[in-house]
Amino acid sequence: MLFEVNRKLFSRSDRVKAVDFHPTEPWLLTGLYNGTVNIYNHETGAIVKTFEVAEVPVRCVKFIARKNWFIAGSDDFQLRVFNYNTHEKVTAFEAHPDYIRCLTVHPTASIVLTGSDDMTIKAWDWEKGWKNVQVYEGHTHYIMNLAFNPKDSNTFASACLDRTVKMWSIGATHANFTMDAHEKGVNYVDFYPGADKPYLVTCGDDKTVKVWDYLSKSCVQTMEGHTNNVSFAVFHPNLPVIVSGAEDGTVKIWNAATYRIENTLSYSLERAWCVGLRRDANEVAVGFDEGVVIVKLGRDEPTLSMDPSGKLIYTRNHDVVSGNLQTVAPAEGEVEDGKRVPLSTKEIGSTEIFATALIHSPNGRFVTVVGDGEYIIYTALAWRNKSFGNGLSFAWAPDNNTYAVLENKVKLKIYKNFRERPGTGMKGAGHWGIDGISGGTLLSARGNGFVLFWDWETGEVVRRIDVDAKEIHWSGTGSLVAITTADSFYILRFDRDAYNAKLEAGEEITDEGVEEAFDVVADVAEVVKTAKWIGDCFIYTTANNRLCYFIGAESYTVSPFDRPLYLLGYMPAHNRVYLADKDINVYSYSLSLAVVEYQTAVLRDDMDAAAEILPSIPKDQLNKVARFLESKDLKELAMSITTDPDHKFDLALQLQDLDTAHSIARTVPESEAQPKWKALGDAALSTWQFELAREAFGKAEDLSALLLLLLASGDRSGLEGLAAQAETKGQNNLAFATRFQLGDANACVDLLINTQRAPEAAMFARTYAPSQATNAVDAWKADLTSKSRSKLADSVAHPNFNTELFEEGWADSIAKEQGSAPEAVAINGRGVSEEDAEEDEEDEDES
Repeated sequence: MLFEVNRKLFSRSDRVKAVDFHPTEPWLLTGLYNGTVNIYNHETGAIVKTFEVAEVPVRCVKFIARKNWFIAGSDDFQLRVFNYNTHEKVTAFEAHPDYIRCLTVHPTASIVLTGSDDMTIKAWDWEKGWKNVQVYEGHTHYIMNLAFNPKDSNTFASACLDRTVKMWSIGATHANFTMDAHEKGVNYVDFYPGADKPYLVTCGDDKTVKVWDYLSKSCVQTMEGHTNNVSFAVFHPNLPVIVSGAEDGTVKIWNAATYRIENTLSYSLERAWCVGLRRDANEVAVGFDEGVVIVKLGRDEPTLSMDPSGKLIYTRNHDVVSGNLQTVAPAEGEVEDGKRVPLSTKEIGSTEIFATALIHSPNGRFVTVVGDGEYIIYTALAWRNKSFGNGLSFAWAPDNNTYAVLENKVKLKIYKNFRERPGTGMKGAGHWGIDGISGGTLLSARGNGFVLFWDWETGEVVRRIDVDAKEIHWSGTGSLVAITTADSFYILRFDRDAYNAKLEAGEEITDEGVEEAFDVVADVAEVVKTAKWIGDCFIYTTANNRLCYFIGAESYTVSPFDRPLYLLGYMPAHNRVYLADKDINVYSYSLSLAVVEYQTAVLRDDMDAAAEILPSIPKDQLNKVARFLESKDLKELAMSITTDPDHKFDLALQLQDLDTAHSIARTVPESEAQPKWKALGDAALSTWQFELAREAFGKAEDLSALLLLLLASGDRSGLEGLAAQAETKGQNNLAFATRFQLGDANACVDLLINTQRAPEAAMFARTYAPSQATNAVDAWKADLTSKSRSKLADSVAHPNFNTELFEEGWADSIAKEQGSAPEAVAINGRGVSEEDAEEDEEDEDES
């Protein structure tokens, strides 16, 4: 069975006796022989939480995620529960009079089972204050492991050093039945997770792993390979394998169908003790004497394929399941983007090999299953075996009757009508180490640092490109190809005419092919996970969970999503893109084919065809089309199409169509209109349309811009109205500036007095409006008196009777404000010192 084994976490620590994955967080729980419990972030490898649980070994730990707890059993006979968020100890009590070896949590009920060296199993209910609700007796030695039956959670199995495995019901104190499982003590028991087989896997100190049919109580298979006591053996929930670990320090992966060893892993961490499975990511954690390791088996992506008509086929282990998306055709507006699509499925058969790829023929009549170094071609409807052979990779040609098989890295065969095609092979195929092949207009091969394209008929090399590719996708029209890499993707255009011209000229085609055969259309720095073509539109999902499409020379985002989704295909009749998660839950997103066709026509500069397609575009997609047209500098056409008034207003300003912009601004609600009037005023001013600018600035209440405009045009009446408006709005500085520009000094003094700036009013009046000086000084004195500064108010003299006292009063007022003595500032009515004032008087006399 061919699948990758990648180590994700390697951490040395004290002896690890128990491990458990959190169901939603990226956490691994470990119980150590030194009494500590650690929680690792298995994505970063860091320890995120540590709990000093006991001074003796912790032999079993489990998450209770629905309560934000973990539970631990230790050699001091105590069962302890902690809240892993708050570090609070929820409870601790003596559960058994001897070591607690194992525990398990009921999948739905509030029950925890514990097994102990006291030879009993106990059930505890946390909803009843951790009351012991049942005791199960019958074993005659240490109880090593407990497991609930996934097919019936009211039953569970126990493994014991008395060499037996017992099956129990939760409500009964005695076992339903007992199996003599091993010649020596049994260390572990686990249920087969599927619904089709009533199997158990066990392991023991006799160094064997056994598979049992618990209905017939018969041994299905005994697997030998370990050289010491086997600590655990479990069925993998997603892959057809059994994982076992032993005190010989190795972890073995067994084929669950053939029971042969597929892989042996050794990490030099001494004895292996415990195992944990992350069911949603094919990850396995193993605890050793000297640390913990997490390995990833295979890949997370589901094995599936959908033909152009919407018939979906996927595999679940060796079972083949089919569904038809044609039957879930949504009515317009009924399906919300990102919602799960109700799809009924049925099993149509099985496949002998563990599928790593499913590939529909272009017309959907055949499906090829690739895996385990073999391929099998089935008829899609009846699921009958049509052809088979050895092969690492497989590719269909566009004619549906021709296909290529990569038997090994240097052996590539071409078949036509299910028979090997004589004579014409692919030129130079044996010279390069090929990792995989892809079908399409040309046969594509990818290797270490290169991509090769061959002509299906002649076998000639069309082009060699130096790029380290992950996948190669050909468009349905046959003119475009996408090459995806680890960090970007490239769109190339195939020019068959240039290639044929080179052939007709009789020039020799080298191993590099014809350079003119391909032109680079775009290089996009996005990581593509899955992809399909709709005509010349490239739809893909990204590594950061977005659905996008590329057309022309740009990418557009359809929608983000909150989980990894894998592209199934596009249904033109539904105008929807369909995707699935790893559990084959199907989701869909709207993408109008008319929009794609319109964009394609525009990019080809075929505006007549675009005009014909335009009426068929749904109204809710017109704004999207308008944005596209704007990006292509077709702003007039965009403005005629868009239904978004904001977008239309922006386009009108860009096109200097101020009449249209003016009419839109007048229809906008007053609460939202000011920014538009301001933008319109700026645009009108730049095109010398002063009347429109004045109206726009007025409605935008942009009084500063209006002041400049009125001053420039010498509009006195307009300035008077502006001053009044500014006062009303409390923009006193602008009102003062406007009154001053109008030469209305009296109004300026009144404004200063009314805005509690009496000292400034007095100074201003003395210079510009002497007749108002008395009022200003009176206001100043009244203001000082109201602030309990009557002494300072008395020092302010009336300017009509004693100018010197007035100046001294002004100086004293300024000094009080600035914290200085009057004599230190010695103001002479104009804000200067006595010496400076004398010099000014001399200068005045001279002048």
